[in-house]
Amino acid sequence: MDLDNEPVNQEIIRSNSDVDTIDKMNIDQSTNEEQSNVQSQDTEYIPDTPELLHIFYSKIFPYKTYAYWLNYGKEIDKPFLNREFSLQLPTEAVIRNLSFSGPDEMKTEILKFCPSKFDVGAVYTAKPKDKKSLRPSAFKPVEKELVFDIDMTDYDDIRTCCSGGDICNKCWQFMTVAIKILDVSLRGAILCLMAAYYTFQLTQIFFNTEDFGFKHLLWIYSGRRGVHCWVSDERARKLNNEERKAIVAYLEVVKGGAQQSKKVRLYKTLHPSLSRSLEIIEKYFEQVILEDQDVLQDEKNWTKVLNCIPDEGVKKKLHDNWLQSPKRSSVDKWNDLEYEVQYGAAKKASKKLESLQMCTKEIMFQYLYPRLDEKVTTQINHLLKSPFCVHPKTGRVCVTISPENCEYFNPLEVPTLTMLYRQLNESYANKTDGKRIRNDYDVTSLKPYIKYFENFVESIVSEVREKNRAKEVFSMEF
Repeated sequence: MDLDNEPVNQEIIRSNSDVDTIDKMNIDQSTNEEQSNVQSQDTEYIPDTPELLHIFYSKIFPYKTYAYWLNYGKEIDKPFLNREFSLQLPTEAVIRNLSFSGPDEMKTEILKFCPSKFDVGAVYTAKPKDKKSLRPSAFKPVEKELVFDIDMTDYDDIRTCCSGGDICNKCWQFMTVAIKILDVSLRGAILCLMAAYYTFQLTQIFFNTEDFGFKHLLWIYSGRRGVHCWVSDERARKLNNEERKAIVAYLEVVKGGAQQSKKVRLYKTLHPSLSRSLEIIEKYFEQVILEDQDVLQDEKNWTKVLNCIPDEGVKKKLHDNWLQSPKRSSVDKWNDLEYEVQYGAAKKASKKLESLQMCTKEIMFQYLYPRLDEKVTTQINHLLKSPFCVHPKTGRVCVTISPENCEYFNPLEVPTLTMLYRQLNESYANKTDGKRIRNDYDVTSLKPYIKYFENFVESIVSEVREKNRAKEVFSMEF
């Protein structure tokens, strides 16, 4: 059965009168221009969710491609069979330790429960659905993608436009910069070389290969206020908890809670990886931090910046000057800060010189460097929201993001359940030639995201296929 190309059952698509009802609810009616200035409010998703979810999961979700991804091949085997899934029901009850025999059973179970969302966990030594019948020693996690979670609420101490679950295009640029920086770091050889200093195990994993960088990074919008990264390389999937901690320790730059003013400490000679990150930060800092967030607009916000300066004299002089001319732009005030820090550094003794010289870079890192959720990355048995499921709070689909073009990604224009439902209805209402549509998603705004996902999965499957062929040739020769 070709799950992804299954023909549409017209009885499932509701009548045009229901479309009119949805239209009256003013769902997804704003234009692109209006959406660009609109703020996403942290509100519960609207009506008819079970019915809309059923349509989505029966007609649009890419089960076959999805199974190929988590199986790392088209012949379903342990990577998929022993994978844990959890389903969150509309009642908010959660069913854990689920596993499926393939995309057919996955689709059947998803449609049976019609979950508001579902999460993906590790691959175990046995099928998670058999866990209760197994001894604890016979049920252990053996692999999972190296995953990263970046949430907008971790930027609440610095963003001025929104807070909590709310987002807008201005603060979304924090996610853009995070994707740019992490993608470069994870693909680069420097990450693996430096991470080796943290554990002997990493040395064994990374130094025994010719290519140190990760290749297969899947970036996903969380559906609400953040992004996830799924590193799908085999070496990444095999990492244990300690090795994952070592990578987080290497990547982590912003450290400390809300009560700590200064969260970044840099050495005068930056590591090459941080130098590359700084290049990205410098590109976005003025627009995102000084103009969009306007972080030096008032005393409350500029005090946070000044508290990162290690010299009380410089700090006081800037504070007094800004109080006298508070309406000057954040760009002008930042120019003041750079000048006073440079001038102050020229007068300092050598032991205080470095800390003052580096403070402007430290401020830039503190305000724009990615903030990671450590537990999500370091615990192999931690579950994470699945790509292409629907966020229960927003109705938005968790779509792919291209790191090369992430600056053009707009979370407020991501396909929603009602948007996709309407597009399906309109397509079949206008279709008169009687020909079957090859893929239902082809007539929706989800098409480019699924195509991107298909290309991503094909690149992994092709690599695995080539490795298997090489092994066969090698075994035949010996």
